[in-house]
Amino acid sequence: MTVTIRPAKFSDLDQITTLLLADAEDRHAADPRLWRLDNDARNKTASTIRAAMEAEKPPFRQQWLVAEAAGKLIGVTHSILLPVPPIYAGEFGPPGLIMEDCYIVPDAPAKTRGELLKAAEVDLIEAGAVILLASSVEGGSWENEYVSLGYEALTMYFAKTSLTQERAFSAVRHATEEDVPAIVASSAVHRRVLADLHHLFWKPHDNADNRFGSWMQRSLTLKDRDIFVAGAENRLQGYGISQPATPLHFPTPHDISGVGVIDDFYHSALENPQNLGPNSSGAASLLLRAAEAAREQRGDHSVLVVCPAAWQSKIILLEQAGYHNAISWHIKIAY
Repeated sequence: MTVTIRPAKFSDLDQITTLLLADAEDRHAADPRLWRLDNDARNKTASTIRAAMEAEKPPFRQQWLVAEAAGKLIGVTHSILLPVPPIYAGEFGPPGLIMEDCYIVPDAPAKTRGELLKAAEVDLIEAGAVILLASSVEGGSWENEYVSLGYEALTMYFAKTSLTQERAFSAVRHATEEDVPAIVASSAVHRRVLADLHHLFWKPHDNADNRFGSWMQRSLTLKDRDIFVAGAENRLQGYGISQPATPLHFPTPHDISGVGVIDDFYHSALENPQNLGPNSSGAASLLLRAAEAAREQRGDHSVLVVCPAAWQSKIILLEQAGYHNAISWHIKIAY
């Protein structure tokens, strides 16, 4: 069977939607609570793809590549050029991210997945990407292909679906504007650890402190999130930010309305990325639980916590708190 890889066209929309719904149903079957399906998943998926294809000035580049055989689509990849957060240097420009919503039909020729991924890489490199990223659910069918193409684990997204209902935590409180300088100082340590773990990807911007401070001032005014700090005033040990999930980690067919994300989360007990600090690990756990409980109080059923794959002390803390890895991002440098 001859397989052709090409960019998607508007005329492919119905077939692409069918493929992506099958992909979403596989995730839903594996974890029905985390990967809930939207009540109108087909229309939502089709309209989202159509809007992206028709956008004259999209906020970021998106591309769908399809594998075609005997006049039918048997596979699809979805990639983006990922905007660089303003606190990072981004010396190599936006990374190319091969998204989680990639799929091939069960009876596709054996080489289809590898050919699709290689075509997605070429497309991203031609679009200017130097750093390549690839997303997969834990144990997903694409992970072996990533490894075979030279990708390494970068970031893990730990999930929990039975959230704590506690409301008060000793030495943890909501942040105020007066806490911003101390949060920035704690963030600087956090960024230093990240840079040590992967300097090319997490190299901080020269003006990272000011940029992060401005974002914290702005975040304190946003009503959809909670910012917590741990420790005494002017001697903060850490901070945590819990907020709603975004479509970056959840393909379109899924309902993300009940999922929260704890992205920025740091405590001094985690400063050594290999060993959890023995004297303050309990305080770090309280900070995590406060951020988690805030999402439960807002009606969320699940939470993701972002954790670099090499940050062993944070992994230990999360596993002790009942989290498991749900999604992994892998990295490869394209030069």
